[in-house]
Amino acid sequence: MANEIIKGMGFHHIAVKAANFEESLKFYTEGLGMKFYTQWGEGDKRIAMLDLGDGGILELFAGGESVETGNGGYIHFAMKVDDVDAAYEAAIKAGAKPKSAPKIAPLASAPVKLTLNCGFVYGPSGEELEFFRILEAE
Repeated sequence: MANEIIKGMGFHHIAVKAANFEESLKFYTEGLGMKFYTQWGEGDKRIAMLDLGDGGILELFAGGESVETGNGGYIHFAMKVDDVDAAYEAAIKAGAKPKSAPKIAPLASAPVKLTLNCGFVYGPSGEELEFFRILEAE
């Protein structure tokens, strides 16, 4: 059933901070079968996107802390949308608090070079939400 308020909305990715990036990358790809898509950054700024198998993405961030229980390294919940600006404004109108206004973000990613449009808000319980659209993938 289609979203009538924010056109084209659907799940895009969830972001997780890894205490040991290489170990987590191996776990998700070799252990759980996710497919490597692209990556950018270095050291504690390294980020990789892994395809769950249906186009949904796990975005793995380096620089996390080891957590035994709780939400672990959860960072944000991202929704793909047709119009990032309209989705951002709809969220603010509905009571969300702004975090980062929509912007165009060309990434130095490889092997897939991405240019994104994304904006972030905080939901009613302080949860971080991202509205996300891939503008270009080479």
